[in-house]
Amino acid sequence: MKINIALALFAICSTGIAQDFALDTSKSSIRWVGKELTTTQHYGSLQFDSGTLRFEDEKPHSGQFVVDMTTIKDNDLPEGTAERLEGHLKSDDFFSVAKHPKAILTITGADAQENGSFRVNADLTIKGITHPAVFDLIPADKYWIANLVFDRSKYNVRFRSGTFFQNLGDKLILDDIELETQLFFKQ
Repeated sequence: MKINIALALFAICSTGIAQDFALDTSKSSIRWVGKELTTTQHYGSLQFDSGTLRFEDEKPHSGQFVVDMTTIKDNDLPEGTAERLEGHLKSDDFFSVAKHPKAILTITGADAQENGSFRVNADLTIKGITHPAVFDLIPADKYWIANLVFDRSKYNVRFRSGTFFQNLGDKLILDDIELETQLFFKQ
């Protein structure tokens, strides 16, 4: 009988014992969404390189999640067109993947919420630039949901950004990038 990982984490947390959990990168997923000023949006996926989460005092205490930026995929365009977008996203116009192949989220603490989730404080590093990030970590049946929105302009991702360029009209790409994650931990 498999133990529900979310319940197992809660059980361990309630005992006051600190414990580290390793991310199951083969099951965990990241879905990204980028939007233009018009109703156009693109979405795709990224893969985790590694991840750990430490629970202490009944809440996430620390941890680090490393994303392999070379795995960026577009999932909404037809073959060929998707590959061109992926190449552009990897270029210096966007995430400079050749120079910065990893993005890192480092958890610095968390507060328990009334609904059983946690408000997590972290540092997000993209292109070698680090800024604070806050997101909710929500238990699901056998995994955790952690959705994060970050402002790409803070990480010097300039292409068609209204923060850096004026008069883009309907060519403007919004600065907020949405990340929807499902985190599975090894048992």
